Amino acid sequence: MENAVTEIAATKSRLVVSGIGKSAIIGQKIVATLNSTGTPSIFMHAADAIHGDLGMVQQDDIVLIISKSGESPEIRVLVPLIRNMGNKLIGMVGNIQSFLARQSDLVLNTTVSQEACPNNLAPTSSTTAQMVMGDALAICLMELKGFSTNDFAKFHPGGTLGKKLYLLVSDLSSQNEKPAVKEISTLKEVILEITQKRLGITAVISEQGKLTGVITDGDLRRMLEKTTDLEKVLAKDIMTSGPKTVAASALAVEALDLMRKNNITQLLVTEQENYEGVIHLHDLIREGLI
Repeated sequence: MENAVTEIAATKSRLVVSGIGKSAIIGQKIVATLNSTGTPSIFMHAADAIHGDLGMVQQDDIVLIISKSGESPEIRVLVPLIRNMGNKLIGMVGNIQSFLARQSDLVLNTTVSQEACPNNLAPTSSTTAQMVMGDALAICLMELKGFSTNDFAKFHPGGTLGKKLYLLVSDLSSQNEKPAVKEISTLKEVILEITQKRLGITAVISEQGKLTGVITDGDLRRMLEKTTDLEKVLAKDIMTSGPKTVAASALAVEALDLMRKNNITQLLVTEQENYEGVIHLHDLIREGLI
């Protein structure tokens, strides 16, 4: 395994994966995993290869052939052709005495003692071993190349997985209103701001323009239960100081974690201590992060 990883990581070209039958299906999955983790790969069906598709193999490509027996007729035809082309050949094989194993430069041993099939016929344990070997190969190559989450995000821009890796708080908060009142704003002004901006929350800003607190519609309800003289109530009398915030440059999933940890549905968004807006739980639901 170590030598195979080193050879694949060092090539400036691609890894061409081939196989027949169930091994071909496993090969396609391995190619998909390798491509998504930073190792350029293509799949070439062994039967199609000997009928023209061999032309996809370039001079510096490394060829990985997957086979349980290592003796399939298509494999026995394909292997000499690969050898004649001068490409490095890796055999992922379940029989290390087979034709494929003997002809390969490197061997990945996926031998199993018995198939899970009750008749010991249908490829089950053997294909699982191939799958595991392929995943191990991909992970080792990731670590050797220093493939990071940022790199992963580049190859997975779609779907929930991609959004978790690249969607920022600012991408969502910028679409919302930016409710804010001053510390000396009246109760009526606070209620109007929360109502008009439709987020159930407003930031409280000092005369110096700094974020000092937050008022939610829940704060208003609790205040009404305790206060009868409403005309003298100001924003600073209702607000919660030191509000929970999240950086605009943070990932949206980080905002979700904060909401869950604090059992809240909104967060004020800041950047370098400046108030930038609000991110709401509904924003995260809409993007499919929950």
